[in-house]
Amino acid sequence: MSVDVVTFGCRLNAFESEIIRRRAEDAGLGETVVFNTCAVTNEAVAQARQSIRKLKRERPDARIVVTGCAAQTQTQMFAEMDEVDRVVGNDDKLRGEAWDSARGALGLARPQSKIAVSDIMAVKAMAPHLLDGFQHGLPRAFVQVQNGCDHRCTFCIIPYGRGNSRSVAVDAVVDQVRALVEAGHAEIVLTGVDLTSYGGDLEGAPKLGALVKQILKRVPDLKRLRLSSIDHVEADRDLLDVIANEARLMPHLHLSLQAGDDLVLKRMKRRHLRDDAIAFCDEVRRLRPDIAFGADIIAGFPTETEEMFVRSLDLVDECGLTFLHVFPYSARPGTPAARMPQVAGSAIRERAKRLREKGDTALRVRLAAEVGNTREVLIESATQGRTEHFLPVAVEKHTLGTVQRMTIRGHEALRLTA
Repeated sequence: MSVDVVTFGCRLNAFESEIIRRRAEDAGLGETVVFNTCAVTNEAVAQARQSIRKLKRERPDARIVVTGCAAQTQTQMFAEMDEVDRVVGNDDKLRGEAWDSARGALGLARPQSKIAVSDIMAVKAMAPHLLDGFQHGLPRAFVQVQNGCDHRCTFCIIPYGRGNSRSVAVDAVVDQVRALVEAGHAEIVLTGVDLTSYGGDLEGAPKLGALVKQILKRVPDLKRLRLSSIDHVEADRDLLDVIANEARLMPHLHLSLQAGDDLVLKRMKRRHLRDDAIAFCDEVRRLRPDIAFGADIIAGFPTETEEMFVRSLDLVDECGLTFLHVFPYSARPGTPAARMPQVAGSAIRERAKRLREKGDTALRVRLAAEVGNTREVLIESATQGRTEHFLPVAVEKHTLGTVQRMTIRGHEALRLTA
């Protein structure tokens, strides 16, 4: 019988969930639901716990395995849940032997006997995982090229869930992209925890820009290549060159900005200042004028005053952001920021609301500017597609996975109409 995987969090988890499903099915697990969790915020962890309990009420005979970043960082908490049969570590989850051993261990009652979590900081290399397609025939497929992070932003728990930075060799990435294109996927998204640190651990230290150029050169049938979140301070000259000159690399970048105030950025231990972010967006827009930018921004970081927050709010206009991914600050145990003076929860919620409203306004401005343009729209469901700039388009009666040339007629409910 098939294994169900419930995915929380990032695009990297989406790729890994497909590997998990196949490894677990190969191991002969049936009537099993795997929760691939996220640890970015307390809310993400709480959502996973709630979903586990709900699933067990609805399917009392299902065996439940928990893995992912929250399982790695809060192992004991999940092991002590009566609903959980097994807790598998973030590196272990990609290995077939972890699922072979899980088959024999499911149903054991004692919390410690449920745990199969190794030391993530001891992991030094990445094994490539070749997938020949994604479940459900999704037109967009994800390819993991990097994992882990060598930086220690004061708010972030993820290095302790993912380990240090490590990369997949160029040839293996190209082989994976080619296999997915041959399986019919029209768009590939390169993913990683710290994507722009790609290659530092590999022989010759190839950078992300060189990897992108190799993919586009060696997989000529690839229609669309997209990048997940990048740290602009690590963007190399090859990457800027391919952004400027390669139409198959989609004109959409999601930036890890986090804040717009210099003192907050320093307290976050980020590696850029406000003016650096603005200068990068100006430079990329000069190279590719139609580029669309998204960004992660945290509301209510410890010590953030109203004046500091307004600088983050103003950054939306100064960088010309179209998409905002807003995180209300969430104190993660063990991180330096959790020990700093905290902003009141009511202020955090209010600032996050204002940021989201600002983001909606910015998106509406971009949608209005699209009216009359002709765009290439990837049909990703029965009702929605995405333009090259990742703008959503309401669609109907188009074949899933095809790229349709459409004239934009208007917009409503934060989507284009064509």
